[in-house]
Amino acid sequence: MTRLTSAALLLGALTATPSLAQDIAAGERSWNKCRACHQLGETAKNGVGPQLNGLFGRTSGTVEGYSYSPANKNAAITWDEPVFAEYIKDPRAKIPGTKMVFAGIRNEKEIADLTAFLKQFGKDGKKL
Repeated sequence: MTRLTSAALLLGALTATPSLAQDIAAGERSWNKCRACHQLGETAKNGVGPQLNGLFGRTSGTVEGYSYSPANKNAAITWDEPVFAEYIKDPRAKIPGTKMVFAGIRNEKEIADLTAFLKQFGKDGKKL
């Protein structure tokens, strides 16, 4: 095997591997920062913030029965991993005028872990 082939194989292996492995248990620990305002699971209800079951794929400001700020209702963003990562770093920068009061999570690994934890819950609150 030539050096060029070896380097190409190594590069391919490195780029195919996710840079941030997700740790659901660590995400659950990070969830403790969120649970004062949000709920998850089959018995989740809206509280200070909306329940977060089935967050990914949902449009902002659409949980039934929750009173959103006009900014959040009008943001019309669809929650996916990149959008959530940007939002959770600084909610008020992503959606100016949101009523969410949270300092943010800036650590990329913690965000990936929290995302993995949240993605376990379907719209009905059951783990997928």
